[in-house]
Amino acid sequence: MKRIALAVVCLALAAVPVAGAQAAAAQKNIVQTAAAAPQFSTLVRLVKKAGLVSTLSGRTNYTVFAPTNAAFAKVPKRTLNALANDKAKLKSVLLYHVVKGKVPASKVVKLDSAKTVNGASVTIEVRKGKVYVNDARVTKADIKASNGIVHQINRVLLPPS
Repeated sequence: MKRIALAVVCLALAAVPVAGAQAAAAQKNIVQTAAAAPQFSTLVRLVKKAGLVSTLSGRTNYTVFAPTNAAFAKVPKRTLNALANDKAKLKSVLLYHVVKGKVPASKVVKLDSAKTVNGASVTIEVRKGKVYVNDARVTKADIKASNGIVHQINRVLLPPS
C-alpha cells in the first residue's frame, strides 16, 4: 500500500511542470527565433555563411536589429553577392545590426545611439511615433529570445566605411 501511495505521489510530482525549466526549454535563442520566422530567411542564411550562429546562439545576451527578406531585396544584388563572398565584410555588416545586452523597445526609444558589436555606433531616433535605427524603421519590436531581443527593421544597415 505504501509503495502504491509513493508511486502515485511520484507520478503526481512528475506531472507538475517545473517553473523556469519548461519556459526555458520552450524559448528559442536568437538564431532559432529568426529561423522560425519566414521573413528572416535571408538573414539566417547570411548569419550561417558568416559563421555567427554560435555567437548569436550562446549565453551572451544581444539585441538584434533584424532586416527582413524585403529589406535585403532593396540591397543591389551585386552588393549582396559581394558581401556573401567576403566573409569578413559580411560578418562586419551583420554585427553592425547587433548590440550587446537586452535592449527592449522601452529603452531603445530613450537612446540617441547605440554601440554595435561591430564597434561602430548606430543612431536612434523617434520620428512621428516611429523608431528609426539609422534610416531603417523598426516595424516590429520586442521579439523575445532566450538570449536577447530581436527588433525587425525594414532596411539593411551598412556600417561606415
